[in-house]
This record gives sequence, C-alpha cells and structure tokens, in this order.
Amino acid sequence: MVDTAKKNFGGGNTAWEEKSLSKYEFSEVRLLEITESLCGSSDFECHSLLEEHEEHLEAWWLRLKKEYPDLFEWFCVETLKVCCSPGTYGPDCLACQGGSERPCGGNGHCSGDGSRQGDGSCQCHLGYQGATCTDCMDGYFRSPRNETHSVCAACDESCKTCMGPTNRDCGQCAVGWVQEDGACVDVDECAAETPPCSDQQYCENVNGSFVCEECDSTCVGCTGKGPGHCKECIPGYTKESGQCADVDECAGAEKACTRQDENCYNTPGSFVCVCPEGFEDTGDACVRTQAPGGEVTEEDPTQPPSREDL
Repeated sequence: MVDTAKKNFGGGNTAWEEKSLSKYEFSEVRLLEITESLCGSSDFECHSLLEEHEEHLEAWWLRLKKEYPDLFEWFCVETLKVCCSPGTYGPDCLACQGGSERPCGGNGHCSGDGSRQGDGSCQCHLGYQGATCTDCMDGYFRSPRNETHSVCAACDESCKTCMGPTNRDCGQCAVGWVQEDGACVDVDECAAETPPCSDQQYCENVNGSFVCEECDSTCVGCTGKGPGHCKECIPGYTKESGQCADVDECAGAEKACTRQDENCYNTPGSFVCVCPEGFEDTGDACVRTQAPGGEVTEEDPTQPPSREDL
C-alpha cells in the first residue's frame, strides 16, 4: 500500500500532502490501485477471482485493512486459501527446500512457490545442483563474492572439473584437452598420424575439437582452403604459381578439335567442339547446309547451337 501511494504523491507541501493523502487513502481510486496490484496485467484468472469475491475486498477496505494491512496475505492466503506466501508451497503452505527466506539457496526455483501446488523441490539454475542448489556442477567452481556469499562460476573451457578460473586450476581436463606442464592444453587432432578427415577434406583444429572442411573443387586432396592448397589438380587443371588453374585446351599447340571446320570452346576443366553456323553436326563431320553468304538450304534448315547454349 505504501509503495503504490508514493507513486502518486511526492511533492513538498507537507500540509497539503497530509490532507490529500488522507482523502486518497480511503478513496475508490486507491482501492482500485491496490486490487490491480495483486494481479499481473495478463493474468485473466486472477482478475476473474477478484471480480468473483468483490464483497471480500469491500469488507477488507471498509473494516479490516488496518488490522490486516497486507491484502495479498489476507485475501489470497488466509481467506480464499488459493495461494501461499512467497517461499512456501502446497496445500499447507510448507517452506520450500532451503527455507522460505531464501528458497533453493537463491540459486534455483522452488516447485509451487507461492501457490497451493508443487512439491517444494528445487529446479537449480545453470551451474548449481543438490537438493537445495548449494553445490556446484562439474564445470563450475565456488567463487566467493564477499565474506558470506559465494557463487558457482564457470571453469575454463579446458576443464571438466576445476578449483579456479584458469586452465591451471583444472581437476580434470575436458574432452579434447590434455594435461601438459601443469595446465590443460588443446589436443591438435589434425596433427595425428592418421588424419581424421576424408581424402577430399582438410582438417581445421579448434579448441577442444576439430572440423573437416571440403577441398576446393579443383583439388585432388588438399591441405587447406582454396585452389592454392591442392595436393594435386583434377584433370583439366594444372599447377600455375602454386594454384590449380584451368587448362585452355583450345589454345594448345596440339589441336583439340580435329574435325574440319569445327570450333573449339574452352570450359572450366574441359572444352567443347561445335560446328559453326551453316553446318550440321553429323557426328563424324561438320557438313555445310548453307552456301557461303547465303541462306540455309531447303533440304536441312537446322541451325547449330549458339555459344550461349553450350
């Protein structure tokens, strides 16, 4: 009640405030503010409950609020018995695990907290375990925050268990890490005698593990990303300045297309031979179907494919 009253009055005229607050304290506006504070804005069931028991609220407002200043406790817990005080649960409003003042050690959620349901057990926050969420999970260590309070903080990624925050505080190393000179260090799986990746992949080491990436399409085996890390080149490519580059078969000293009149077109990794316009490809030869400078003959109007159709 006091908190919501302060939100509406906070001036500096004491005499005016005493007079105004006295009227405000017993106004319907004040009652509406107090009842609305019991429910969340989207809690339909709670608002329906308030409407259903409006006479209880009026009785409290007119006669009982001085004796029972906490409306929630009087209305929800004691009168209707539909909820419990914070830190308690179940039909009899028993204390949650760890006590009602600090349920679950402040490190978890009490099942049924504040309701007539649940079993009072703790669902611990990440890093905590135990019936009252006061123990640290593997991968976490107890870190003091002050003389009376400590939290479970995450170990270094290299540790499975630890007593402190660095890779030298590990009790056990995590998978992918190994003890070396008093510290847990990353295992370079890519340096193993037997490579962990397939022939057409290269290995990249990451902390605690590795990943296999596909070689460039021009490679036969590779040691890294791109055509500059190929062990060998696929047919149609050759090493130039340390990279696999396309071989232009059409520009070679030896003629790639051997039939008379046909044209050679280079393609990535290969080439194609195409009869020019005015010729028909019979498989064995390019046969003229159009006189030089003339139109296609009536006997065969077929046009050869354009370069864009290759």
